Amino acid sequence: MRLRMFSLILLADCAIAISFALISPTKEAVGVGVKAPKGAEVFFDGTRTMLDEKWTYWQGPRLAATLPIKWFLQKDPAGPGMVLNTNDPAGAGGKYGAADIVTKKEFRDFRAHVEFFIPEKGGNSGVYMQNRYEIQVLDGDSTTHGLGAIINETPSPYSLYNGIGKWNAYDINFRAARFQDGKLVEKPMATLYFNGKKAHTNHSIGQVWGGKFSGIDGGNDDGKGITDTPGGLKLQAEGHNVLYRNVWIKPIDLKAPNTDF
Repeated sequence: MRLRMFSLILLADCAIAISFALISPTKEAVGVGVKAPKGAEVFFDGTRTMLDEKWTYWQGPRLAATLPIKWFLQKDPAGPGMVLNTNDPAGAGGKYGAADIVTKKEFRDFRAHVEFFIPEKGGNSGVYMQNRYEIQVLDGDSTTHGLGAIINETPSPYSLYNGIGKWNAYDINFRAARFQDGKLVEKPMATLYFNGKKAHTNHSIGQVWGGKFSGIDGGNDDGKGITDTPGGLKLQAEGHNVLYRNVWIKPIDLKAPNTDF
């Protein structure tokens, strides 16, 4: 009798576990070293060939660089292979928008993974979603303009930073702004994991920051006049030795305003 009751309890527990598995989605892998999943495209694999094939300079109002891209490859200081250094001569002194690079492919909704390495104090760069909305890469700044912040809109999750001389990872789910009859009806939205831990959830982005020198809508109504134009993933040159590796993007279609993952 006891054996039969134990068997029934075990079967019930298994049924509950199976039901839970069916209704609970598996969280995607996040963090340093995560490889591109099925359906994603690798945008930097450590080769010059891929850099030239898939990236170009952003044709912004302060562009001072000329092709081919002057960002250079160097040996990974904390791992195997080659990585990309942002220190373009045209960006010396931190001239904003002088030598940023952007993917030739443009996106609406997407899942992206970017790994960065800051070797020196104050290292500065940035990851731009849809060539508009910056996730800051800036050592030493824990303000709303600082590391891991959706710039000037969220707190900096600085405590999640691995620090100078270590690789860090941004995992991003982004949903583009929605328009109806040419009018903005839903703001862009993003969820960010920083080094495998959730930093921002379903943050509704208010505007493009940086004025007329910023992203593709930067000069449109002080950044509030967002358009329906798709945009690439942009990496910023600020005259610093900030490194990147393992960049991949997966286009997705988020019907509902929910970027959590």
